[in-house]
Amino acid sequence: MGPMCIDPKPPNHVSIYKTRNLMRFLISKLTLSAIVLLFFIDNKVQAQGFLRAEGKKIVNEKNENVLLRGVGLGGWMLQEGYMLKIQNEGQQYRIRERIADLMGERQTQEFYDMWLNNHTRKIDIDSMAAWGFNSVRLPMHYNLYTLPVDKEPVAGENTWLEKGFALTDSLLKWCKANNMYLILDLHAAPGGQGNDLNISDRDPSKPSLWDSEANQKKTVALWQKLAERYANEPWIGAYDIINEPNWGFQDPEKDRNGLKEQLNAPLKKLMVEITAAIRSVDKKHLIIIEGNGWGNNYNGILPQWDNNMALSFHKYWSFNDPGSVGSMVKLRDQYNMPIWLGETGENSNVWFTEAIRLFENNNIGWAWWPLKKIGANNPVEIKSNLNYDDVVRYMNGRGNKPKESNAYSGLMELAAYTKLESTVIHRDVIDAMMRQPFSAETKPFKKHIIKNNTILKAVDYDLGRNGIAYFDKDTADYHVSTGKYTAGNKGRVYRNDGVDISRDSAKYETYYVSSMEAGEWLQYTFEVAKKGIYTLKLNVASDKGDAKLSLSINGGSVTKAIAVPNTGGLKNFQTLEIRNISLNSGKQTLKVFSDTGYFNFSYIQFAE
Repeated sequence: MGPMCIDPKPPNHVSIYKTRNLMRFLISKLTLSAIVLLFFIDNKVQAQGFLRAEGKKIVNEKNENVLLRGVGLGGWMLQEGYMLKIQNEGQQYRIRERIADLMGERQTQEFYDMWLNNHTRKIDIDSMAAWGFNSVRLPMHYNLYTLPVDKEPVAGENTWLEKGFALTDSLLKWCKANNMYLILDLHAAPGGQGNDLNISDRDPSKPSLWDSEANQKKTVALWQKLAERYANEPWIGAYDIINEPNWGFQDPEKDRNGLKEQLNAPLKKLMVEITAAIRSVDKKHLIIIEGNGWGNNYNGILPQWDNNMALSFHKYWSFNDPGSVGSMVKLRDQYNMPIWLGETGENSNVWFTEAIRLFENNNIGWAWWPLKKIGANNPVEIKSNLNYDDVVRYMNGRGNKPKESNAYSGLMELAAYTKLESTVIHRDVIDAMMRQPFSAETKPFKKHIIKNNTILKAVDYDLGRNGIAYFDKDTADYHVSTGKYTAGNKGRVYRNDGVDISRDSAKYETYYVSSMEAGEWLQYTFEVAKKGIYTLKLNVASDKGDAKLSLSINGGSVTKAIAVPNTGGLKNFQTLEIRNISLNSGKQTLKVFSDTGYFNFSYIQFAE
């Protein structure tokens, strides 16, 4: 990708920081021949100090409302299978065991050491601050901080491991340098806190968090250790004490994930014990609790038992209407305590923009999930490689066991690719999160200077909201609300808007807009170098011959509906010439409309 220029504009009621559109400096690290060019934004917190609950708001030490805008570092300390494209046995311990089966324990350890070193670094946090985020949520795996109970040399004792604390200290240092709050989140508790196994890296053959008093005691001790270490650190924003418990206490067979749980007594008991342990060494930090059923079932848990506490909800794949946050707002009002969206995301740009506008209109801070993974619907995409693809096929039961040397090469290359400089930064995602919720303005996706024979790629339509920069009928996944899965971008490549984009299988880095339906359109803003009469050559493909398209320039229609030729298949592209198009010099806006039918669209070439 080319240079990124993201211009987030927070709403006026957000008092946590000012945004000014100033280019600060160029980060120039070269890794695997990749260059990341970042335009930095002054993102300073107006008033520093510990966060706390003040009635329904999270405030700083000047009693100013703080709206947290953050991202979770999922996949760093704790890998979930889907982030690595692994569908079978996606718990981290099983992924690690199967990697060791492929290439041995020594090389497996080498991979995980490189993964931890590369995945999250100062450049990642600097970049998040530059893009407009003011907080980071750290999903912690307990096994980086302490031994599992069954591996303790002395039963009931706690062996503390420096690795996790050192990683956290470094992350805190980077956050402090950027005036960003760091929220500690126990994502994988000892034994595992739910029946959704991948989330907490749970081994179902061993006692869970809820089946083992030793696991519960270790969890309490870990939080006391963390609180003791960070008690006087104001840039630690909060302690998110148990991520997404999902356990059926009353009816474990029919309600495995605790969605219908009415009492939640063991969950509340443990959270009360953790709170007491934290408060024995730390009176200052905000404590965040999560309900059962992946963070949303608070039956039997409230009222709060501490005067500096907030509720966390997690929201995925539901409508972004007032009703979708109604239960959260009701609890906030009923118990006079703040709420925070600790996890949300994994959808399209349309959904992101809708959700953030909804949250912030209700003064609800948020943390997106996650910053980076293999896949295109996050701010940062980790690139795969051919040898790693073979590892994935094998682990998913669709390929042969790769050679040890190939597996090692693929996994080490993947670990190298986790460095930000080697990733794909999706500026359309960042723009949808940081600018589009508050601005209806469109912006060029890339800088286009139109000269004789210039080619403008169809996939490089403008940045902006659906209905303003483009229009697509299938824009997001709302299956929790509708019961029906919809993909948004069906191809799941290049961009994360509703527009369907496919990759040319013969030319891996070549993309085209696919499945343009009647009523859909794309807008392109560009600069014309010289006024003149141009022929526009549209590269299109159709398999029926019933498709028609039309063009408009600067809002005025310049063509009637023109038939798209039947090219004999949706991958057989041909040129459709549209002659005598008058273009003035300077900034121009072109729209391509699908009037009827169904066709694919690759590029426009401008010829004088």
